[in-house]
Amino acid sequence: MGFDEDYQREVLEPARAAGDQPPEDLRLRYALPDRLDPDAVAAQVRLVRQCWRRSRGQLKYRRLIDRLEAEHRELAPVFAAAERGDLGPLNERLRGGRERARRRREQARARLADAAGAARMVTPAELESIARTSGVPREELAEQARRDRIEVREPDALPTAPPYPAYRKVRESLEVLGRRHLADFVFGGNLAGPMRVLGGFAAPASRGGTLRLDEAAVSAVVARWARRSRDSSTTHADTVAAALRSGADLDELLLYDLADRLRERLRQRASERALLRHAVEDLGVEPEDARRLVFAVVRESGPRGGLAGRLRALLDAGDVHAAAQLAESAAAAGGDEPDEEADLLAAEARQRLATAVRLREAAAEQDDPDRAWLLLADALRLVGDLPGAREHQRRLAPRPVPSLRADVEGAAVRLSWRPSPSTAGEVAYRVVRRRDRPPRDAADGDVLADPGAPGSSPADPAPRAVDEHPPVNVPLYYGVVAVRGEAAAAPAVAGPVIVRPEPSEVELLPGDGAVTGRWRCPAEAARVLVMRAGRLVPAGRDGFRERVPNGKTHHYRVCAVYLDAHGREVVTPGVRVSVTPSPPPAPVYEMSVAPDPHDPGTLLVRFAPPAHGTVELLLLDEPPPWPRSAVLPAEEARRAGRRLTAVPAPGGGFAVRPGVGGWLLAVTVAEDTAAIGAHHRHVHLPPPRRLVAERRGAHVHLGFEWPPDVPEVELTCRIGADGVAADGGGGRREIVTRAAYDAQGGVRVPVPEDEPAALSVASACTVGGTRVTGAAATVEVPARTVVRYQVERTGPPWRRALTVRLSASQPTRIGRLTMVLRPGRVMPYRPDDGEPIGAWTEVPVPGEVSVPAPSASGPYWVRCFADDDVIELSDPPVRQLHVHR
Repeated sequence: MGFDEDYQREVLEPARAAGDQPPEDLRLRYALPDRLDPDAVAAQVRLVRQCWRRSRGQLKYRRLIDRLEAEHRELAPVFAAAERGDLGPLNERLRGGRERARRRREQARARLADAAGAARMVTPAELESIARTSGVPREELAEQARRDRIEVREPDALPTAPPYPAYRKVRESLEVLGRRHLADFVFGGNLAGPMRVLGGFAAPASRGGTLRLDEAAVSAVVARWARRSRDSSTTHADTVAAALRSGADLDELLLYDLADRLRERLRQRASERALLRHAVEDLGVEPEDARRLVFAVVRESGPRGGLAGRLRALLDAGDVHAAAQLAESAAAAGGDEPDEEADLLAAEARQRLATAVRLREAAAEQDDPDRAWLLLADALRLVGDLPGAREHQRRLAPRPVPSLRADVEGAAVRLSWRPSPSTAGEVAYRVVRRRDRPPRDAADGDVLADPGAPGSSPADPAPRAVDEHPPVNVPLYYGVVAVRGEAAAAPAVAGPVIVRPEPSEVELLPGDGAVTGRWRCPAEAARVLVMRAGRLVPAGRDGFRERVPNGKTHHYRVCAVYLDAHGREVVTPGVRVSVTPSPPPAPVYEMSVAPDPHDPGTLLVRFAPPAHGTVELLLLDEPPPWPRSAVLPAEEARRAGRRLTAVPAPGGGFAVRPGVGGWLLAVTVAEDTAAIGAHHRHVHLPPPRRLVAERRGAHVHLGFEWPPDVPEVELTCRIGADGVAADGGGGRREIVTRAAYDAQGGVRVPVPEDEPAALSVASACTVGGTRVTGAAATVEVPARTVVRYQVERTGPPWRRALTVRLSASQPTRIGRLTMVLRPGRVMPYRPDDGEPIGAWTEVPVPGEVSVPAPSASGPYWVRCFADDDVIELSDPPVRQLHVHR
């Protein structure tokens, strides 16, 4: 009896604690040794089954032993094969047991997360139920809950009845007053943060400290409302105040108020996440208390106790078989009071169980595994815990893959197959590879793709897989196995295929009358064979060199040679490559560059054509880093600059447009080689055209036509007759960009009105780190003299006159001075805006001129105008020009 005691302690007791769930690991279930032997396996299975029969006499093991015996009937072929000496099926089942145990733990974890919901809490009874139905030990599930931050606790006890009988009136009054709850009515804006409501009310105050819901707080709010004038709002406030002063426990009254609002949302089908958001954001409850509140409210809505409640809980969980057994046990025990709801639930459980059992029996008689799988799926939808149904369904193999194709692509093998005809359940594929013979099952060979691997889904219209690193130069067979649950169909086989890679990285280098070849030879190849024009080319394992004529394209075939199983040579189709050898390019030794007289932006480049190669003209920003006649890869030379478009020019040579400037380099290219030739530094900076300067007070506005392809210009301003500013400083220089010129509509230069100025504009750029300027365009602005005048009425009343007194900073003369009169209230702006009443020529300044006063009957204006390019008149105050009658 020592074996029975050990087996009960190590196997039966843990399985009973896991809800009578037999262990998935067959090594543990049958106490098998680590090293499997056909005779030892058969003896151990007989010993374990004898222990089952003896243990079944104990009531606590009866249900577990029945399940063990039922599953053993399904495992009988596996142990029969092991007894005959074929341990393959048993080893396959042992490997699958670990996967089933892992899947069961994952399902239990998912059920635990579903039960915890958004509040991340479960009750101990829920944890116990999940552990019992999933077969995972409670301690392991509790540890998983701790790792997933799911709290296991009993729900807080919330008041089910209002502590104040007229609570509904209070609730209506709070809604009229626009208050979220009782705490909002009492404290209002003094609430500065979330409030704790479980274990007593506490909340932070806006002025510091902690708020408490006590008599003092109630008295304060009542006094505050008493000071207000009477209206409908004070009537509702009195209703709320009466509840607060009724003697009911204030913390319990507030807790019921909050719970009632959450219960109302729950009745409106709100989710747990919505309830949590409502509690935290709308009601202002501290997040931890909000979780506990929501958890307690949601658990309140569960089924009521008694037999009906237990039956309803089992039916809702899908444990219809357990509900039927509970109903039978209750009926056998009898009861004093009839329970109509319990009778209806029991009848429902028995009916669903009977229907599911009929479907299970029909599935057992089916020859079509897909039809049987669908029948069992219908049975499990009715009764989720139907004994043996799920295990039977997992052992129904799908139909085999109809055909498999294996194609060698380089050093890889691409597999494609038609999907399994089975459409019931989730069918995946396992791809295996074996050398020398076809695989017999999913474990016979190297596994390349497990069920559910990318590219092996039945939803893919063309399932496929790629063996990236197959063995080389050996016969390979591939098998694709359709898998559903724990069952696998017979494999579809393709082969044999032999992978013999070609030489990789094949490269031919042309030279002067020679070709050099190099490649990477596969490690498994015996040698490399090279063919040209139907004859062998002497070659080594990694390359060759051959003398050939220049200017002709030569075609080569590079093949790998392998030895087969009989020592015979096998030659691959080979890699085909071509090359054209040529003499090295000759550099351009001399090159002339001149501007095109008909197009200022074009250069004419002339040179003697080299003996070999094609000349390309490159524009570089820096001097060429190579000496003349240097030979280098063409791509390296082209990366150093910009290739110019060269157009044949009349009279020989080429025309190019290099832009602003740089180094013009001639490069001779032949195949992939370039020879560096002569170079020429070029700077093309055309001067600005159509310079226009206009004085505007103390500034000169400068405009011009911006030169093409020029990023900026340099402006030089020299003031005074000797080119020096009036303050003794030198001429001023300024850099103007195209963006600044366009933004200001020209250039604005400060110039004193009485000084001449010379303005020069030149194109500018930076070439090779040196600033370069082109030819300048210059415009001169003459000085202008400002003459101020005063108009006075002089002489006796009978002979009045208008006297004009002139003054300036330096003596000068006005070529012609005209005084104009205009009747009315509008000033004359031009000489022809009125009637001339006086005109003088060569008027000295300083000086004065006079005219008789006009005999106008109404108000009039008088104003002087100077007809002189270098004189600017400055008007006196308006009161001297406007005469009132």
